Amino acid sequence: MLPIRDHNPSGRTPYVTWLLMVANIGIFLNYGFNDPEAIYRAVYVDWALIPARISFGEGYYTFITSQFLHGGWMHLAGNMLFLWIFGDNIEDELGHMRYLGFYLLSGIAAGLLQYATGVDSRVPMVGASGAIAGVMGGYLLLFPKAKVDIFIFFIIFFRIFPIPAWIMLMLWFGMQFMGGISADPNGGGVAYWAHAGGFIAGLLMIVPVWLARGAFGFWKRTDGHPPHPEARYDLSRIPKVRR
Repeated sequence: MLPIRDHNPSGRTPYVTWLLMVANIGIFLNYGFNDPEAIYRAVYVDWALIPARISFGEGYYTFITSQFLHGGWMHLAGNMLFLWIFGDNIEDELGHMRYLGFYLLSGIAAGLLQYATGVDSRVPMVGASGAIAGVMGGYLLLFPKAKVDIFIFFIIFFRIFPIPAWIMLMLWFGMQFMGGISADPNGGGVAYWAHAGGFIAGLLMIVPVWLARGAFGFWKRTDGHPPHPEARYDLSRIPKVRR
């Protein structure tokens, strides 16, 4: 199950979202063709967030730099897809510079929670997903019923259909929370607690905006949908494969 787009057009050109995508892709292209050991020596040792290094009192800047590193093509592609879908609307609500601060602070919060779950871990943490999770948390509070088109592939068929954003986002958060409970902080893999921490931080930081919009009154006026006409897509042109 993969989100591919939302029905929530933004009224402001998302320059910061575009620049963040360019920065992430450009940095990855600068090192992503090297072999894994070379990447570790040249990039991760200095720029990834390594909890044991933080505990030793070094590398605090990696709470920022680690947000622009990725562990592979699929890692990068997945993060950029989520940023593309949800980032423009939060940038539209906050403005360019406030959105940039929101994004980076969400990433820092994500790194702090991941660090707290394994302060002696020597496993490098990389990826923009903690910051993007913050964007998703903010999106959940402001547009819980915005339509999100998801692509479902199940062995013999695939379909695309819209669901409310809150269903997709809460399912995603639930998977991160459950994954964090069962994950070994000293092992590699997905940084589940970073995702959960970024999501919660983004949701909390967007509360002042939600209150300024009228809080529950805002939800009542919009019924949880974006306060503007939703985008429409021609789903009839999407191919369907049946057994």
